[in-house]
Amino acid sequence: MSLTAEPMVIEDSVKLAAEHEAAGRLGEAEAVLDRILEKNPKDAEAVHLKGVLAVRGGRTAEGAELMERSIVIGPARPYYRRNLCEVYRTLGRYDDALRAGKKAAADDPADPICHANLSVLYYERGEPLEAIASGERALALNPNLPGAHFGLAEALLLRGDFERGWEEYEWRFRMPGVPTLMPIEGVPQWDGKPLESGRLMLIADQGFGDGIQFSRYIPWAAERCAEVVLACSRELQPLLGQLPGVSQMFDRWEIAPASAAYLPLSGLPRLHGTRASNVPTSLIPYLKPDAERTIKWKARLDELAAPHHRRIGLVWAGRPTHKNDRNRSVALNRLSALTDLDGVTYVSLQKGPAESQVGGYFGNAPLINLGPEIDDFVDSMAVIENLDLVVTVDTAIGHLAGAMGKKAFIMLPYAPDWRWLENRSDTPWYPSVRLFRPPTPRDWDTVSAEVAAAIKAG
Repeated sequence: MSLTAEPMVIEDSVKLAAEHEAAGRLGEAEAVLDRILEKNPKDAEAVHLKGVLAVRGGRTAEGAELMERSIVIGPARPYYRRNLCEVYRTLGRYDDALRAGKKAAADDPADPICHANLSVLYYERGEPLEAIASGERALALNPNLPGAHFGLAEALLLRGDFERGWEEYEWRFRMPGVPTLMPIEGVPQWDGKPLESGRLMLIADQGFGDGIQFSRYIPWAAERCAEVVLACSRELQPLLGQLPGVSQMFDRWEIAPASAAYLPLSGLPRLHGTRASNVPTSLIPYLKPDAERTIKWKARLDELAAPHHRRIGLVWAGRPTHKNDRNRSVALNRLSALTDLDGVTYVSLQKGPAESQVGGYFGNAPLINLGPEIDDFVDSMAVIENLDLVVTVDTAIGHLAGAMGKKAFIMLPYAPDWRWLENRSDTPWYPSVRLFRPPTPRDWDTVSAEVAAAIKAG
């Protein structure tokens, strides 16, 4: 009698589940894993991959528990802890993330992704020097790892090393999942040299705040090119169209004019040679409100606001889709130190899902909810023009107020975006803006108390 192994059931292999997961077929992958785990509940690889699926499906805490279980039932592979490091970071469990990441790096010191993950973690822990060191270790192992380059860029820029930082920042378009910036073939990227014939196409490549911030460079580019056209969203067109030098704007590639070269707006600081000491601010205010709407909103605020109160714009949350929204946004009810002040009327400029929090507002200071009446940034600018101050988390409204030269207080997350630099209450980007930083992650109580004290001080 001959002995033969039981035929392998292909659809029940972890390899097939992994292929489904890599292709984005998460339901199929989970079904395969469930069949595997029904037969063998202690299959560590299947348990770990199920954790990955949970994280990709938005069930991050569940994913962490599954990944922890895969390590316990083992044998644990180094990448189990490497992945768990990232999940803990997402959950804000920074100490657990650091322990997992360090153990993964010790178990497999040649894994560049592990060091790249640690670089991102160190940044969020407020340790940019360590972030730089981990990013450099990752790149020593794999010089072509986009995530490591981008993480290094953010840490360098945060530290004020703009010379190295802008160069590393160029890797942002090579990150996995980032769409092609220029879908039109045959158009080279502008190198900053004078373009005496043909058009330069500038592309507003990032969020609204970035577009507002980097649009200050449009006149600089226009001085060096025969003609400048701008690809940007319709929301930004009334703003960015104010900058001198733009001959045309569009928001659909099928109507894009033929151009001799292109560049993302976020690439202009590198070509300009921007350092913290020479950020262009001479044009501020480079965004100005519409006169007619300003008059309209003044009448509206005069109707709604308490007489003799200071009028303060308020924004407590950004877009939920932002990669760092969990750290930069706050619930309105966490700002009680602000909302308990006397002698002020808050004017909500909040848009999006967080606007609904106004319904549960019980602060001492009156809060006027203009969100439903504000249609666009043109309205927002006209309202801001009629305010004494804007208080906001790190959103486009902060950039808008700064570009208008209006007084604004920005409440930053513990690990701020690179553009706000380290340990500063001012910013070279916007002279009228004051920055407030929490001493620990998500310590909005301390930040709001400091902002309240600043408001009281006038």
